[in-house]
Amino acid sequence: MKALRYPATRYRAEAPPDLGARGERARLSEPALKAFFNIMARWKVRDEDARILLGDVSNGPFYEMKRNPDRVLERDRLTRVSYLIGIFKALRILHSEPLADEWVHLPNSNPIFAGQTPLAHMMRGGLPALQTVRRLLDARRAG
Repeated sequence: MKALRYPATRYRAEAPPDLGARGERARLSEPALKAFFNIMARWKVRDEDARILLGDVSNGPFYEMKRNPDRVLERDRLTRVSYLIGIFKALRILHSEPLADEWVHLPNSNPIFAGQTPLAHMMRGGLPALQTVRRLLDARRAG
């Protein structure tokens, strides 16, 4: 009996970045913050709500990040931004640009959201909610 094997692929699996290493976080932080603020602008998210999505950042550090994204983020903040980038990308694949940008503000009948908007769900639920929304959209993309 022949052993089952995964089909060969030309893509090399790379290890995820080590977010515990300051050097990796330093390398990723500036582009992550630029992407975050661009997404918040596209989605028309208020600064107060963006601060919550970023992990309850207080006013001073938030506006400093917005003015000058050249800073090293903590692992939690990088993970949050990573989920938001994935959500943004999935929405662009699933929907037209106007709907993709508006989707986070629309009440959603999916039981995950309990009738609220995806933005309200992500703000209320923090990192686990960001992960859930990302997984939901990734599943819709694949299905």
